[in-house]
Amino acid sequence: MNYALSSSSQEIHQKIILPGSKSESNRLLILQSFLPEISLENLSDSDDTEVLKQSLSCKQRIIDVGHAGTAMRFLTAYFSIQQQKQFLLTGSKRMQERPIGILVEALKKLGAKIEYDKNEGYPPLKISGKEIVQSEVNLQANVSSQYISALLLIAPFLANGLQLILEQKITSAPYVEMTVNLLKELGAKIDFQLDKISVKPLKSIPKKINFQIESDWSAASYFYSFLALSKKGSIQLSYLKRKSLQGDSCLVHLYKSFGVKTSFLSNQRILLEKIQNFNQPTFYEKDLSASPDLAQTIVVTCLGLSIGCKITGLHTLKIKETDRLQALKNELEKFGAQIRLTETSLLMQPPKNLNQDVKVQTYQDHRMAMSFAPLVLRTPLVIQDAEVVSKSFPQFWNAIKRLQIEVKKSI
Repeated sequence: MNYALSSSSQEIHQKIILPGSKSESNRLLILQSFLPEISLENLSDSDDTEVLKQSLSCKQRIIDVGHAGTAMRFLTAYFSIQQQKQFLLTGSKRMQERPIGILVEALKKLGAKIEYDKNEGYPPLKISGKEIVQSEVNLQANVSSQYISALLLIAPFLANGLQLILEQKITSAPYVEMTVNLLKELGAKIDFQLDKISVKPLKSIPKKINFQIESDWSAASYFYSFLALSKKGSIQLSYLKRKSLQGDSCLVHLYKSFGVKTSFLSNQRILLEKIQNFNQPTFYEKDLSASPDLAQTIVVTCLGLSIGCKITGLHTLKIKETDRLQALKNELEKFGAQIRLTETSLLMQPPKNLNQDVKVQTYQDHRMAMSFAPLVLRTPLVIQDAEVVSKSFPQFWNAIKRLQIEVKKSI
């Protein structure tokens, strides 16, 4: 389904209810499978979280996670210690092109029994669950933080815990910190250093514990972008904490550069306000290695504001739902931008005037759809395969209608 977007107003005043954090939800679902004493509130309604939830309760041998990369990585580790059970873990065509060898080889060194069903280093995986007693392993840390989190989530339930030796600098470190902090809330004993994470076996099972999952800061980013591209207005967003476990909460500081002020209100809500008479930069440069999921949103914000930008730390974008660097280049150029890519960065020179009525291809990537949507405040556009947003934010199109954005089905 394609959606044509248009807007008749440059002023925004609205309250938006955001979905629960996909990152927190997925980690807590894994932990809940080990510890049924955990209860969860505000669980994400995203496709990714639903796929993981169904996979954890599925009685079938073949588990298909579709496009859900987090589920693929977390389940690879989780299934490897489900003793006397066998699984074939597979996914979509794109999932079978996304590397997982670093995680699999680390698990095999710990003693896990995993085989590649088709191509070496890629899903599908044949997993025979068994007890793991080996406790020390090295892991390349600069490719995906989810490899680290996948191992940490099973670590307290291994016979001898885990000594994880990290090689090279951690990418997307805040996501590892989120995993560590959630484990600590359960009473796990963890020593987190720059190049080593030690986790002791969980000796005592906690009494019933309730987690109220925070709203998703990644989802909030699109509303920061809407407000940055507006002439005037404010947006109130639900259930976001001042002290968040989510790395993407850095939005509070990043979007000051684009004229958006954040105020923390009571009841864990935030108020975004467009700063009037804002002196915007002519060029924006930022290393997003800690929060690469914000890259698309920030680059599109710069395009809408006619700000040149250089965004670095983007090496993980090539192995996401699509090659996000190439996808960004393709779609930004449709609007008239000049783009230069390296393996880890994007340099953009915006056009003087945006090309009109562009059809944005989404490449089966939810963030491509949502990050480009705010450009409607500068030019009408069409988002192709728009329902892909269900991967992380199923109610996104209904939410932006509240901003007086017209959303119509299109050819």
